[in-house]
Amino acid sequence: MPRYGQFCPVAKASEILGDAWSILIVRELLLGGDRFSRLQRGLPRISPTVLTTRLRELEANGVLIKRPVSGLRGHQYCLTEAGRELASVVDALAVWGMRWARDEMEQDDLDVTLLMFDIQRGINTSVLPDGETVLQFSFPDLEKFGHWWLVCASGEVDLCYDNPGKDVNCYVTSPSRLLIQAWMGDVPLKTVVASSDFQIVGDAAVRRSFQRWFVRSSVAATPRPGGSVGAS
Repeated sequence: MPRYGQFCPVAKASEILGDAWSILIVRELLLGGDRFSRLQRGLPRISPTVLTTRLRELEANGVLIKRPVSGLRGHQYCLTEAGRELASVVDALAVWGMRWARDEMEQDDLDVTLLMFDIQRGINTSVLPDGETVLQFSFPDLEKFGHWWLVCASGEVDLCYDNPGKDVNCYVTSPSRLLIQAWMGDVPLKTVVASSDFQIVGDAAVRRSFQRWFVRSSVAATPRPGGSVGAS
């Protein structure tokens, strides 16, 4: 843990949250990731050792508490009052990052695992047909993790990177960069749908409602430098 040797509250807060991954772990906890495996899904590039270390440090500093899960292995991680108060900090960082820290995305930034986890968390199931709806997403530019499935039923959404063996209602095929740009509001959804690189086939009702069930990032509409606004 860094030590800055200053009484400034910014310095003291940075001693707790300034390590690599710490603020992103708080982000995932705020989004409902309360188990080790769910935190790993939201942070696919963190090693189990680093995640364990950061959770232990955040617990020691009063940001979260760890408690056993009745009848199950592992633990549940819950934010304390101090941790929940970081919601406004994370929101402010997200807005600032959209405005000032997002130049052209490098190839290494195109984290499809995070994209699919975010789609799972944000999808508007209320506009999907009654019963079970299975959506398959394919990214032809990826050699690994190029296919994903969302199984939507009764308002719950399961994310699978192995074929769940269910009948697919709708297939979405897109380059990873294009769908990430759509998610982040860099490209309007209507432009994506009209692109020759994007395909959506299957159930007509699901296809027609794509722009309503594909709910973009909560900061997609953030005004950008120069007065521009995230694409609608």
